[in-house]
Amino acid sequence: MSHAKHPARNAAVALVAAGMGATMVFGAGASAVAAEARAPFALDTATAVAAQASAQAQAAHQAAVAKAAQAAKAQAAQAKAAAAKKAAVAKAAAAKKAAAKKAAAAKAVDWVKPVSGYKLTAGYAQGGAMWTNKHSGQDFAVPVGTPVKATHSGVVVKAGPNGGGDGPAYGNAIVIKHANGTYSQYAHLSKIKVHVGAKVKTGQQIARSGNTGNSSGPHLHFEIRTTADYGSSVNPAKFLRAEGVVI
Repeated sequence: MSHAKHPARNAAVALVAAGMGATMVFGAGASAVAAEARAPFALDTATAVAAQASAQAQAAHQAAVAKAAQAAKAQAAQAKAAAAKKAAVAKAAAAKKAAAKKAAAAKAVDWVKPVSGYKLTAGYAQGGAMWTNKHSGQDFAVPVGTPVKATHSGVVVKAGPNGGGDGPAYGNAIVIKHANGTYSQYAHLSKIKVHVGAKVKTGQQIARSGNTGNSSGPHLHFEIRTTADYGSSVNPAKFLRAEGVVI
């Protein structure tokens, strides 16, 4: 059949064909536009996910660093506290040792013997024709001129002839008042080297022994008293022994 013979039908077919072509072309264009529209959205989503992952990783890293720093700080604080405690213990031990050493040294020179190189003769409370009453002290037989030392630190309250005021029987004498409330007396001296009111130290030379007063020979008469005056004496050997001094 010839197309030329049916012009109307041919036109209709052409229009249909043209319509189909337009539809296909439009559809292809719409698909491309939709694809272009979806592409930025997909890109934004991927970027956001990546950014979120990066932020989370960074936050986790910072948290780990902070935790490590805190742990290191706590460890340093513990080490510092342990070192301080160790130092305090060592310091306390050293202080205790020093105090004990000082106390021992102080005790070692707290009281001393009044003379050296002596021989004990008449003892405390001994009776005899030499004394109106019993002997009030301890005698140390030594040559004239032997150094006489203060048995303990204190203040001189009597010094001079006539027993420093206690009577001629004592000859030249000294009485020292000590901080513990006791008094020590040194008699029959040949020379006095201190004066009333003088402060003396333990072991300080205060006189030289002699043979003055009521004396049967060169010696030091030594007393421990509860007051400065005659008649208040106690056993000097026993007293010194209690202070760590054995005569």
